[in-house]
Amino acid sequence: MSARFPAVDIVLVDGTADEIGEGPVWLPGGLEILDRDSRAQENHDTAALMRVDIGEPAIIVLDPVTGMERRRLTDGPVGFAQPRTGGGLVAGVGRQIALLPDLGGPVRYIAEVEADHPGNRFNDAVCDPQGRLWAGTIALGTPGTAALYRMVAGEEPEVAIPDVTISNGMDWDRDATRLYYIDSATHRVDAIDFDLDRGRLGQRRPFVAIDPADGMPDGLCVDADGGVWVALFGGGAIRRYRPDGTLDLHLPVPVTNPTSLAFGGPDLADLYVTSARVALTPEQLADEPQAGALLRLRPGVLGRTPNAFVG
Repeated sequence: MSARFPAVDIVLVDGTADEIGEGPVWLPGGLEILDRDSRAQENHDTAALMRVDIGEPAIIVLDPVTGMERRRLTDGPVGFAQPRTGGGLVAGVGRQIALLPDLGGPVRYIAEVEADHPGNRFNDAVCDPQGRLWAGTIALGTPGTAALYRMVAGEEPEVAIPDVTISNGMDWDRDATRLYYIDSATHRVDAIDFDLDRGRLGQRRPFVAIDPADGMPDGLCVDADGGVWVALFGGGAIRRYRPDGTLDLHLPVPVTNPTSLAFGGPDLADLYVTSARVALTPEQLADEPQAGALLRLRPGVLGRTPNAFVG
């Protein structure tokens, strides 16, 4: 079956030019992650979208209804930020895992990885339905020196997949028996058998291959029907694959470098797409005013409520 190219309206949500916008995650109780003074100032509680700008570097929480935004600068490149079940968030800053009680609170570093590769850093991350953190690194020096880590509260990060170059998007299928995973350097999305009770990975096999001419697979999310969405960095498009690996949708977006995506909104029908300005020439940036912006579209399928880190 050939891919569909439906006409979908794409809305500019935040025109801020992120250097490397990444890791969007919908927060149903979004403003609760802000510091206490900010919550009192706003005098309301609503949902929000959290993302990071690796290049600034900052964690960004945006109320897409009011446009109210808060930023938390970090001490190093921040690859991801995920909510915690008890409030606050967990983030990957450089090669360290950090806990914050809220967006404005003090940082507590709880783990560090890859001391023998100081040029590496954390990149994308996601939490499984039992609240474990799965966080990957990117090898900015020697290819193959990064990894995907599994982390349980109170324990050190454990290597789940070694010999990675660019650990990127990942998410689970509807019954959490399969992990979809991207090491961007392979130009593939892989499917990995998953034991939810034990939090262990099993057999790994290719799910779909991405032609380098179409862009590099970056962020990933799975919708409520089991469709696998992939952002094509450098390809100016996002795609949806059916659970059997068939290409279902190919949607061009008005940015060359879409980086990641996440469903949100009150009905989880909005698909948010982050993007990056990095790697674009001055001429490309002049022709692409939305580079680095946060975009939104309604593709006709629903998403799922994100998981949070238990810790």
